[in-house]
Amino acid sequence: MHIDETQLKKFLLDAGLVSKKDLDDVASYAAEKGIALGKVLVTRGVLTEDEYRRTEGYILGVAFVDLKNQKLDLDVLSLIPEPIARNHNIVAFKKTPDTLEVAMLDTEDLTAIDFVGKSVGLKIVPRLTDNESMKWALMSYQKSLQDEFGSVIEKEAGALKPIKGGVEEEGDLKKLAEDVPVVRIVDTLLKHAIVQGASDIHIEPQDAEVLVRYRIDGILHDAMVLPKTTAPGITARVKVLSSLKLDEKRLPQDGRFKIELDGEKVSFRVSTLPTYYGEKTVMRILRENAYGFTLESLGFHGQALEVVHESLKLTSGMLLNCGPTGSGKTTTLYTLLDILNTPSVNISTIEDPIEYQMKRVNQTQVRPEIGFSFAQGLRTLVRQDPDIIMVGEIRDTETAALAVNAALTGHLVLSTLHTNSAAGAIPRLLDMKLEPFLLTSTLDAVMGQRLVRKLGTNKERYLLNKEEINSLGHLVSLDRMLALLKAENLVEKAATWERVPFWKAKATADGDGYQGRIGLYEVLKVSPAVKALILRGATQQDIEEQGKKEGMITMLEDGVFKAVQGITSIEEVLRVVSE
Repeated sequence: MHIDETQLKKFLLDAGLVSKKDLDDVASYAAEKGIALGKVLVTRGVLTEDEYRRTEGYILGVAFVDLKNQKLDLDVLSLIPEPIARNHNIVAFKKTPDTLEVAMLDTEDLTAIDFVGKSVGLKIVPRLTDNESMKWALMSYQKSLQDEFGSVIEKEAGALKPIKGGVEEEGDLKKLAEDVPVVRIVDTLLKHAIVQGASDIHIEPQDAEVLVRYRIDGILHDAMVLPKTTAPGITARVKVLSSLKLDEKRLPQDGRFKIELDGEKVSFRVSTLPTYYGEKTVMRILRENAYGFTLESLGFHGQALEVVHESLKLTSGMLLNCGPTGSGKTTTLYTLLDILNTPSVNISTIEDPIEYQMKRVNQTQVRPEIGFSFAQGLRTLVRQDPDIIMVGEIRDTETAALAVNAALTGHLVLSTLHTNSAAGAIPRLLDMKLEPFLLTSTLDAVMGQRLVRKLGTNKERYLLNKEEINSLGHLVSLDRMLALLKAENLVEKAATWERVPFWKAKATADGDGYQGRIGLYEVLKVSPAVKALILRGATQQDIEEQGKKEGMITMLEDGVFKAVQGITSIEEVLRVVSE
């Protein structure tokens, strides 16, 4: 929505929402930087997003509707499919024979209005709402689905009969896996996990029950408890879907399968592990449309974004991504490949496992059991006339040497490494017996990353007290951090730490105040000065300090940056990043 700034100023002053001095300061800054007044008001915390949205609606004469804590009619709500509702922030809440009233965060999203109108065949009447109302409405989809899934699982679990004497024969196991209640339980579990936005499903047999847990936004949550009688059937069903040996219960097994839900293809990577009470099954959920992100949407900004984009323009050299398991390295690499994936280049990958299938990219799966390793695959890839090579992970000296050699011979090489920081990649590679002069000839940039949970719409603004500021000073340089915030126009030029706003999660009955995840990044450009340090055998700390002198923001600093933006909280940053 767009409103005249003169009207906006007049309304804010008349309503007493902002003092004249604050408004003049903000207006002057907005004019100087060429930024919309409303955006600066929200960025500086003078108004919340919802306060600004209500103000816009009032000035434009659009009716406002508050949906919080209202019981929404599922039949009306379901007129707009949840993916559309979530992507466009539009929900149906009231229907007449001729019209459908919809609540929106942006009533000028004509594309969404037109799409919904054609889908339901009714006249659409848009109403403005706020973030909390939208969150409540979107949660209503999940609540109804949870109730539906819960009742299905309870009903089907009750239909299963206890197994007498155990089931050991493959034929019996196959028959059990095709039993209708078992099929329905597993199908419902998979759909429920997808709806919840889970990344992993854990099915854990206990002494007298089966515990099902979902990993959502990096945190494991108990999802449900099933009767012990369901354990053999669930395990057998998952094994059948993923083509695993039904009668092998003593050894771990790995497999994968794919389903389609609401037009979306979803792959499941399956791992089974023998435990004291039976086989534990873990399924990693891989949405096939998960790539297609932009670097900005992943969380890159400022100099880090510029360095990565410059590295992607190279025709040879090496770009590394570092971080522990589960830190989002694969998603970042696929995003980089998506940017590079044009008709003029040949891209080949060697991965373990292939997590997402990409069009026009030649993806190869390693097979250690038959001797087909990263190193063996990489040797073959360079004979396949590639322009760009992606190596899923550099695990050993041989793979590292081959990757460097490929980068030396006219290929752009992307790969990952398990280190705690970007600068930590240098000593790790040297420890793999790589010659320093080869490293400085090929390595262009190193990224380090972690994933933090994002604050939901129900968040609370606060200012740090002296004790909290001192604590923060033990983690980052306060002067440097404040300069970084000012450089990206997140705080006023004259701001002190006492006036810098932070945000924290506000838990509700429906959650802990977090929703979704975003990356924290540091990108080390291997500049001439950094190359000189590598050749001299400098320490990781020396390399990191040089990177910071040249403008690198560390992951912890990026976390503080995003905490000031209101994207995450300081507590969440400290939970994930440790110096």
